[in-house]
Order: sequence, then C-alpha cells, then structure tokens
Amino acid sequence: MPQYFFHLLAFFVACAIVLITTPIVRKFGLESGLVDNPNARKVHDRPMVRLGGVSIFIGSTVALLTVWRLGGFIDAQGNVLNPQAEYEIWGVIVGGLLFFCIGLADDLFNLSAIVRLLLQVTVASAVWSIGNVQVNVLSVPFGDMLELSEPVSWLVTILWLVGMTNAINWIDGLDGLAAGVSGIAATIMLFVSLFADRPAAALIAAALAGGTLGFLRYNFNPAQIFMGDGGSYYLGFTLAAVGIVGLIKSSTVTAVLLPYVILAVPLVDMSAVIFDRLRSGKSPFTADKRHLHHRLLDAGFSHRSTVLFIYVLTLWAGSLALVFARVPSGVFYAGAATVLLGYTGFLCWRRREG
Repeated sequence: MPQYFFHLLAFFVACAIVLITTPIVRKFGLESGLVDNPNARKVHDRPMVRLGGVSIFIGSTVALLTVWRLGGFIDAQGNVLNPQAEYEIWGVIVGGLLFFCIGLADDLFNLSAIVRLLLQVTVASAVWSIGNVQVNVLSVPFGDMLELSEPVSWLVTILWLVGMTNAINWIDGLDGLAAGVSGIAATIMLFVSLFADRPAAALIAAALAGGTLGFLRYNFNPAQIFMGDGGSYYLGFTLAAVGIVGLIKSSTVTAVLLPYVILAVPLVDMSAVIFDRLRSGKSPFTADKRHLHHRLLDAGFSHRSTVLFIYVLTLWAGSLALVFARVPSGVFYAGAATVLLGYTGFLCWRRREG
C-alpha cells in the first residue's frame, strides 16, 4: 500500500461526497423554506439555504468511517493505530457530531446566545472528561512546558474548544470565507501532523480538508449555499480538537504553539472583535460589522478580493507554523507565502472600489 494512501483516500472520499450531496441538501432547503434571509448586517441580498454543513459533516465522517471499515484507522506506513490513537479519533468524531447538532439546532430553531454557549460548554466538558481531548500542558515563553492541574486543564480546554468553534462561526460572513480558511488550516494541520508523527490527527485533518475544499465548489462567491452554524460549529470544534490530539499533546514547546499559529487569523479576529465590543460597552455576543472582512469591505475591497486576501493571510500564518515545526524547506515556504501576501495585498489595494 503506498505511503499516505489512507490519508489521500480520506481526503478524496470526503471531497466527492460533499460534491455529490451539497446540491441535494440545497434542493431540500429551498423546497422546505429553510433559508437565511438578508438583513442590514448581512452581505447577501437574496434568501440562501444555510444547511451546507450537513454535507461537510456527512462527507468528513463517512470518509473516516470508510478508512476504518477498510481495516481500522491506519497511519502513514499502513500500520493499524494503537488503541489510544484510535480512541482519540472516535472522541473527535463524537464531539464533532454533537457540536454539529448544536449548530444545526440553531439553524433550524434560532437558539439564544446563552443557550448555544451553555450547550457548547456542556459538550466540550464531556469531551474533556472522557480524557482523549485535553489540553494538559501550556508552553512557557523561553522555558519548559507547564503541566496543568485538572481544573486548569478543564478551563483551558473549554476555552480552546468553545473559542475556536465560535471563531470559525464568526468569520463565516462572506461567501467561501469560513470554508476556505478552514480548508487551508486543515491542510496545514495535515502536513504538520504527518511530520510530527501524529497519524490520528492527520487522518481527521485530511477528511476535513477534503470536505471543506469540496464545499467551496458551491460556496465560493457567488455562493449557491451557506454552511450555516451546523457547518461552522463542526469545523471549529474539529480543527480545535485536531490541534489538541495532533500537536498540543506533543512533547515539544514549539509543537504546543502550532495550533495557535495555524488558526491565528480567526483567533485574532475574534479576540479583536470581543475587545472592541467590550471597549464600546456592548456585549461580546452582539452581532455587528467589526470583523476583519467587514473592515476590508469598508476599505473598498471587493467581496472576492477580501476573501482571497484572508485566504492568503491564513496560508501565511500556516507557513510560519511549518517553520516552527521545522518542516523541511519550511523557511522557503514561509518566504514564498510572505511574498504572496504582499503581492496579493498590493493588488487588492490597487483594485479597491471607491
């Protein structure tokens, strides 16, 4: 069996299923009237089906189950994973299912912010209590890693899982933005996890990358369907969980930092928005137009230019992670990504409207 066969299989199965099922989900949504109507805060100007997360979830999950049915979860060399690594995959799958259900319930029934938050904390706490998705260490700048006590481990894990879930949800404001950013981050995590010999995380990342990039066929501007909260919650939780089982659990200080670098764009965007809202005396859950994509649109960037610039920004952050992980030629990739970021930013600025 060729090296990385099962990772490639997970990627392409997820991509194919999403490509096939998304039009079916869209048709169902239109016929059922399950659409997202435009308003003053939203960019789209016509009702849009917001159930695309169903396709992403089905595609990614079926891809992993396909690999499992072919002989169990396999590492890059074709060896069956040890029970602990397989246990981690099942923990992420079940947690992803529950977060997807929370988001889908919000898409269908418009849950309040406090109900959504309580459900997210409850599920994240259950995932932590099982023991396979836990942040047990934190890196100390210019020092060793700090072992966390159980209460602190719980708090940090909840903040990471719930925070990342909402960070992806909050950037889902333009056609293709959340799917593209998540797909790029998942692809970087795939490569870094393989390099760090974390095959369980790499399999999940491969399936997630295939599902999100396949979804862009229907979600890139002009979008035919939105992923909805079901999709963004699933992507956010799964990316955060992959970061834990694939990198944060590693034994090196630099590896512990990698998920935060790879996911820096949505994390920094969410943190800046929360700080700005609190500074203005508003609730951090109040919806507004303070996000990076809103500011770029206000600066005159077109819809597509804004999305492409944030894609490249995410890719640049991921390239820095390759350097920190000491991936061969990582410095070259980071240099190339820096040049691409500068060139893209220059073009987008020159072509801005107004």
